[in-house]
Amino acid sequence: MNLQIKDPLIPGTILKRKEMGDVTGLEFLKKIFFISSGVMLSQIREISGIDGSTLQNWTKRGWVANSKLKRYDMDQVAHILIINMLRDCMQLDRITFVIRYINGNVDDHADDIISDSMLYDYICRILDRLLPDDETYDMGSLRNCIAEVTSDYEEPVSGARKRLNQALEIIIAAYYAAVVKRYSDRLVETLMVKQ
Repeated sequence: MNLQIKDPLIPGTILKRKEMGDVTGLEFLKKIFFISSGVMLSQIREISGIDGSTLQNWTKRGWVANSKLKRYDMDQVAHILIINMLRDCMQLDRITFVIRYINGNVDDHADDIISDSMLYDYICRILDRLLPDDETYDMGSLRNCIAEVTSDYEEPVSGARKRLNQALEIIIAAYYAAVVKRYSDRLVETLMVKQ
Protein backbone atom coordinates (compact mmCIF):
# COMPACT_ATOMS: atom_id res chain seq x y z
CA MET A 1 0.00 0.00 0.00
CA ASN A 2 3.01 2.30 0.27
CA LEU A 3 3.92 4.10 -2.93
CA GLN A 4 6.53 6.24 -1.16
CA ILE A 5 4.14 9.20 -1.36
CA LYS A 6 4.08 11.14 1.90
CA ASP A 7 1.46 13.68 2.78
CA PRO A 8 3.15 16.79 4.18
CA LEU A 9 -0.17 18.09 5.53
CA ILE A 10 -1.93 17.38 8.80
CA PRO A 11 -4.94 15.22 7.80
CA GLY A 12 -7.98 17.32 6.90
CA THR A 13 -6.06 20.60 6.99
CA ILE A 14 -3.98 22.85 4.75
CA LEU A 15 -1.32 23.10 7.47
CA LYS A 16 2.09 21.52 6.98
CA ARG A 17 3.05 19.00 9.63
CA LYS A 18 6.59 20.37 9.94
CA GLU A 19 5.31 23.90 10.63
CA MET A 20 3.12 22.56 13.46
CA GLY A 21 5.95 20.61 15.10
CA ASP A 22 5.05 17.32 13.38
CA VAL A 23 1.98 16.82 15.55
CA THR A 24 -1.32 15.32 14.41
CA GLY A 25 -4.41 13.91 16.06
CA LEU A 26 -5.22 14.98 19.62
CA GLU A 27 -1.89 16.78 20.01
CA PHE A 28 -2.75 18.98 17.04
CA LEU A 29 -6.30 19.61 18.29
CA LYS A 30 -4.99 20.52 21.73
CA LYS A 31 -2.67 23.10 20.12
CA ILE A 32 -5.66 24.69 18.40
CA PHE A 33 -7.68 24.75 21.63
CA PHE A 34 -4.80 25.69 23.96
CA ILE A 35 -6.06 29.20 24.63
CA SER A 36 -9.78 28.85 24.03
CA SER A 37 -12.50 26.22 24.35
CA GLY A 38 -13.97 27.11 20.95
CA VAL A 39 -12.90 28.32 17.52
CA MET A 40 -14.71 30.60 15.11
CA LEU A 41 -15.67 29.79 11.51
CA SER A 42 -12.86 32.02 10.23
CA GLN A 43 -10.32 29.94 12.18
CA ILE A 44 -11.72 26.71 10.74
CA ARG A 45 -11.28 28.20 7.26
CA GLU A 46 -7.64 29.00 8.06
CA ILE A 47 -7.00 25.49 9.37
CA SER A 48 -8.92 23.46 6.78
CA GLY A 49 -9.23 25.61 3.68
CA ILE A 50 -13.01 25.03 3.70
CA ASP A 51 -14.96 28.10 2.69
CA GLY A 52 -17.75 29.33 4.97
CA SER A 53 -20.57 28.53 2.55
CA THR A 54 -19.43 24.89 2.28
CA LEU A 55 -19.40 24.52 6.05
CA GLN A 56 -22.81 26.17 6.33
CA ASN A 57 -24.14 23.78 3.67
CA TRP A 58 -22.77 20.80 5.63
CA THR A 59 -24.52 22.13 8.74
CA LYS A 60 -27.85 22.65 6.91
CA ARG A 61 -27.70 19.07 5.60
CA GLY A 62 -27.10 17.73 9.10
CA TRP A 63 -23.55 16.52 8.38
CA VAL A 64 -22.00 18.88 10.95
CA ALA A 65 -23.50 19.98 14.27
CA ASN A 66 -24.40 23.64 14.71
CA SER A 67 -21.87 25.85 16.43
CA LYS A 68 -22.59 27.04 19.96
CA LEU A 69 -22.47 30.83 20.26
CA LYS A 70 -20.62 30.93 16.89
CA ARG A 71 -17.86 28.71 18.26
CA TYR A 72 -16.98 25.12 17.40
CA ASP A 73 -15.64 22.75 20.07
CA MET A 74 -12.86 20.19 19.66
CA ASP A 75 -15.15 17.34 18.62
CA GLN A 76 -16.89 19.51 16.02
CA VAL A 77 -13.56 20.57 14.53
CA ALA A 78 -12.37 16.95 14.44
CA HIS A 79 -15.62 15.96 12.72
CA ILE A 80 -15.12 18.70 10.10
CA LEU A 81 -11.50 17.65 9.52
CA ILE A 82 -12.51 14.01 9.02
CA ILE A 83 -15.06 14.99 6.37
CA ASN A 84 -12.57 17.35 4.74
CA MET A 85 -9.79 14.75 4.58
CA LEU A 86 -12.03 12.32 2.69
CA ARG A 87 -14.03 14.55 0.37
CA ASP A 88 -11.49 14.50 -2.47
CA CYS A 89 -12.00 10.77 -2.89
CA MET A 90 -15.42 9.90 -1.43
CA GLN A 91 -18.87 11.27 -2.03
CA LEU A 92 -20.13 13.33 0.90
CA ASP A 93 -23.15 11.11 1.46
CA ARG A 94 -20.83 8.10 1.79
CA ILE A 95 -18.55 9.95 4.19
CA THR A 96 -21.50 10.87 6.39
CA PHE A 97 -22.78 7.28 6.19
CA VAL A 98 -19.45 5.98 7.52
CA ILE A 99 -19.40 8.57 10.30
CA ARG A 100 -23.01 7.80 11.22
CA TYR A 101 -22.16 4.09 11.17
CA ILE A 102 -19.80 4.90 14.02
CA ASN A 103 -21.61 7.66 15.86
CA GLY A 104 -25.22 7.88 14.73
CA ASN A 105 -26.87 11.28 14.70
CA VAL A 106 -24.44 14.22 14.62
CA ASP A 107 -26.53 16.18 17.17
CA ASP A 108 -26.92 13.31 19.68
CA HIS A 109 -23.78 12.20 21.54
CA ALA A 110 -25.71 9.53 23.45
CA ASP A 111 -25.45 7.20 20.44
CA ASP A 112 -21.70 7.78 19.89
CA ILE A 113 -19.31 4.87 20.33
CA ILE A 114 -16.32 7.25 20.27
CA SER A 115 -15.79 11.00 20.41
CA ASP A 116 -14.93 12.67 17.11
CA SER A 117 -11.66 13.96 18.54
CA MET A 118 -10.63 10.44 19.59
CA LEU A 119 -11.69 9.08 16.18
CA TYR A 120 -9.53 11.74 14.52
CA ASP A 121 -6.66 10.79 16.82
CA TYR A 122 -6.97 7.10 15.89
CA ILE A 123 -6.99 8.02 12.20
CA CYS A 124 -3.85 10.12 12.57
CA ARG A 125 -2.06 7.51 14.67
CA ILE A 126 -2.81 4.82 12.08
CA LEU A 127 -1.65 7.08 9.23
CA ASP A 128 1.55 7.90 11.11
CA ARG A 129 2.31 4.19 11.34
CA LEU A 130 1.34 3.41 7.75
CA LEU A 131 3.28 6.09 5.96
CA PRO A 132 6.93 5.46 6.93
CA ASP A 133 9.46 5.48 4.10
CA ASP A 134 10.70 1.91 4.39
CA GLU A 135 7.64 -0.29 4.83
CA THR A 136 4.95 -1.71 2.57
CA TYR A 137 1.46 -2.54 3.78
CA ASP A 138 -1.27 -4.74 2.37
CA MET A 139 -4.87 -4.79 3.54
CA GLY A 140 -4.13 -7.52 6.10
CA SER A 141 -1.37 -5.50 7.73
CA LEU A 142 -3.64 -2.42 7.60
CA ARG A 143 -6.23 -4.34 9.65
CA ASN A 144 -3.50 -5.43 12.08
CA CYS A 145 -2.31 -1.84 12.43
CA ILE A 146 -5.87 -0.64 13.11
CA ALA A 147 -6.32 -3.37 15.75
CA GLU A 148 -3.03 -2.37 17.45
CA VAL A 149 -3.86 1.34 17.50
CA THR A 150 -7.38 0.75 18.82
CA SER A 151 -6.28 -1.84 21.40
CA ASP A 152 -6.90 0.70 24.20
CA TYR A 153 -10.47 1.35 23.01
CA GLU A 154 -13.17 0.39 25.51
CA GLU A 155 -16.47 -0.65 23.97
CA PRO A 156 -19.47 1.26 25.32
CA VAL A 157 -21.70 -1.39 23.71
CA SER A 158 -21.06 -4.88 22.39
CA GLY A 159 -19.80 -4.87 18.81
CA ALA A 160 -18.55 -1.26 18.92
CA ARG A 161 -14.90 -2.23 18.35
CA LYS A 162 -15.80 -4.15 15.20
CA ARG A 163 -17.81 -1.19 13.85
CA LEU A 164 -15.02 1.23 14.70
CA ASN A 165 -12.33 -0.89 13.07
CA GLN A 166 -14.40 -1.46 9.91
CA ALA A 167 -15.00 2.27 9.57
CA LEU A 168 -11.33 3.05 10.19
CA GLU A 169 -10.32 0.67 7.40
CA ILE A 170 -12.62 2.53 4.99
CA ILE A 171 -11.40 5.95 6.18
CA ILE A 172 -7.70 5.05 5.91
CA ALA A 173 -8.09 3.51 2.44
CA ALA A 174 -10.05 6.54 1.20
CA TYR A 175 -7.58 8.98 2.73
CA TYR A 176 -4.63 7.24 1.11
CA ALA A 177 -6.49 7.32 -2.22
CA ALA A 178 -6.96 11.09 -1.72
CA VAL A 179 -3.22 11.52 -1.08
CA VAL A 180 -2.42 9.62 -4.28
CA LYS A 181 -5.01 11.69 -6.17
CA ARG A 182 -3.45 14.96 -4.97
CA TYR A 183 -0.05 13.68 -6.06
CA SER A 184 -1.44 12.78 -9.49
CA ASP A 185 -3.13 16.20 -9.79
CA ARG A 186 0.19 17.93 -9.05
CA LEU A 187 1.90 15.88 -11.78
CA VAL A 188 -0.78 16.88 -14.31
CA GLU A 189 -0.52 20.54 -13.29
CA THR A 190 3.25 20.40 -13.78
CA LEU A 191 2.76 19.01 -17.29
CA MET A 192 0.17 21.65 -18.11
CA VAL A 193 2.52 24.47 -17.04
CA LYS A 194 5.27 23.08 -19.30
CA GLN A 195 2.97 23.06 -22.38
